[in-house]
Amino acid sequence: MKLNRLTTMILAAMVLGILAGYGWRELASGPAAIAAFADQLSILTDIFLRLIKMIIAPLVFSTLVVGIARMGDSATVGRIGAKAMGWFVSASLVSLLLGLLMVNFLKPGVGLSLPLPDVTAHSGIEKGALTLKDFISHLIPKSVFDAMAKNEILAIVVFSLFFGTGAAAIGEKAKPLVDILDAAAHIMLKVTGYVMNFAPFAVFAAIAGMVAKEGLGILTTYGAFMAQFYLSLGLLWVALLLMGSLFLRGRVLELLRLVREPALLAFSTASSEAAYPKTLERLKRFGCSDKIASFVLPMGYSFNLDGSMMYCTFATIFIAQAYGIDLTLSQEITMLLILMVTSKGMAGVPRASLVVIAATLAQFNIPEAGLLLLLGVDHFLDMGRSATNVLGNAIAASVVAKTENELTAALPELNEDDDIDPQSGRKDVLTPAFAKQG
Repeated sequence: MKLNRLTTMILAAMVLGILAGYGWRELASGPAAIAAFADQLSILTDIFLRLIKMIIAPLVFSTLVVGIARMGDSATVGRIGAKAMGWFVSASLVSLLLGLLMVNFLKPGVGLSLPLPDVTAHSGIEKGALTLKDFISHLIPKSVFDAMAKNEILAIVVFSLFFGTGAAAIGEKAKPLVDILDAAAHIMLKVTGYVMNFAPFAVFAAIAGMVAKEGLGILTTYGAFMAQFYLSLGLLWVALLLMGSLFLRGRVLELLRLVREPALLAFSTASSEAAYPKTLERLKRFGCSDKIASFVLPMGYSFNLDGSMMYCTFATIFIAQAYGIDLTLSQEITMLLILMVTSKGMAGVPRASLVVIAATLAQFNIPEAGLLLLLGVDHFLDMGRSATNVLGNAIAASVVAKTENELTAALPELNEDDDIDPQSGRKDVLTPAFAKQG
């Protein structure tokens, strides 16, 4: 399988990062030197993630408003939204249920050869319940500028829905503004290309810093648990691809090939958000229309975190097993239903998976201190679940596009320096959106 330049550089950066981190850990004079090394390297990763955050808000707003303005009516928006939510709920149920089945089958917490944290120890994770009020505060922005400043994707989507629907309703008068937003979308995708050139440096820094701090020895200590979790993630990938194939048929493998780069980026940086711009571009290259991709993808980042949801059930039962707590079938089903709801409030919450797990542990009288068993390897686990989130959202957007007859044949691979039309995914000619309609 041919790899493009960016993918090759990211893979090389991961290998070099492992070697550099391990070498520094072995040669460093002490823990202080290791911590200083990791802290200095984190600057590169922070720069890249900040650049990504800088892009996301204007990219989501411009592409989504133009796409909705071209839909023409609110009924279409409602229909597409309903289909997307239907898929999200189905995929969430599969993710949570598969995690529950695998952790009960593999039993990674039984006979754990690690000292258990004292049940009174504090994990450092705030377990405040994700209430309906918290969810609404992330859903409806009190100010669009505040939502953009905080990169609250779901709030930006809500405002863009209203703005785009309003633009479609007034028709001709909105053309000049929609044309400007269309040009802005082109510019943001070009900026995305510039930012992605920095990705290998960020990947190198993230991997090197992590290996230097944690050491490769932690992979031996937690090897069995991590292997079992990644096996479960692999089965989730198979399940999601099979679900997608019901609609996409053989093209689901073509989609898998196209999203390998954003999935690899999410894996190496342990951030689904870092892969958002590249995932959007790849969906359009796959043939997914702009109005579908720009609408479903940001919704998926709030409602369809498949890898994170599997982790919630897997990690919660793992901690219960480690402390010798047997949960009944009814308790596990109740846990699944609770996670089905609370996981939908993860948008905008720092370390969201751990927060949801902490809240769930409290409801079933499982020691919160068990989270300390996971904190050391959480970054390694986050890499896998972030990549899974990318795949799940790519499949969701493609399936919705297929059901709307908005999925065309995939476009040929372009050169790295080609400009991409955000409306069609083809080579950019900077044609205004309304001019394309007529």
